[in-house]
Amino acid sequence: MCIIFFKFDPRPVSKNAYRLILAANRDEFYHRPSKSADFWGNNNEILSGLDMEEGKEGGTWLGISTRGRLAALTNYLQPRLDRDARGRGELVTHFLTTDIDSLSYLKKVSMEGHLYNGFNLIAADLSTAKGDVVCYYGNRGQPEPIVLTPGTYGLSNALLDTPWRKLSFGKQLFQEAVEQSQALSKDALVAQLLGVLNNEEAQLPDPAIVDQGREYVQPILSKYAAVCVRCPDYGTRTNTVILVDAEGHVTFTERSMLDKDPTCWETSTHEFKLQS
Repeated sequence: MCIIFFKFDPRPVSKNAYRLILAANRDEFYHRPSKSADFWGNNNEILSGLDMEEGKEGGTWLGISTRGRLAALTNYLQPRLDRDARGRGELVTHFLTTDIDSLSYLKKVSMEGHLYNGFNLIAADLSTAKGDVVCYYGNRGQPEPIVLTPGTYGLSNALLDTPWRKLSFGKQLFQEAVEQSQALSKDALVAQLLGVLNNEEAQLPDPAIVDQGREYVQPILSKYAAVCVRCPDYGTRTNTVILVDAEGHVTFTERSMLDKDPTCWETSTHEFKLQS
């Protein structure tokens, strides 16, 4: 269970406005090995966390490159998983390392979507010169990817903007923070968005989650029905906030759990300017 909120406006009227504001949670088993966000080894172009699970090494849930490529993934809640399906994290990694534009990439992915368990994928080309393009594809929805119009979106473990109660609640909190963005310092905005991502108020009842997840989700619905998921051995492990301003300056802030301990966290920030 993961959640992403984002607002994009490729041509903001004010120089103080952000072209992109994204806030995301990665929910995962605490024992699953992963690396915190950093530039990849000798590759100082791509910034992301990395999955280190055996057989899934190198996949990721969210990443951005200095060339303006951004991708984010959520799993689609389904009662039973195909254990032989391909690792979904490679979908983000492949986009970040290719030169294909976002829409063409998602069209290619859509032709192979049946090889994976359910997923949602956001892919974007961020270009100060050409304007930003953000696209979406979910392999449990329409057969073709779509180019998104500027606006505010929410994505959890159903299709884009499916109004699960926790998504609607979190999206409202996100919009309230975004509306203050030009009046706040960058640090204050990031702090507000991290506050949204760490809201543990269960939004119940939510028959939509029960209907989609069926017996899989029923015993722990009260934990899954919050923006921030907190179970004994599973839950929100990473908060990420990405800000891109009118001139292409990127601020990438990650708050990550340490040592499988929900009370122990580390925050890091990377800043760079888009090359495109």
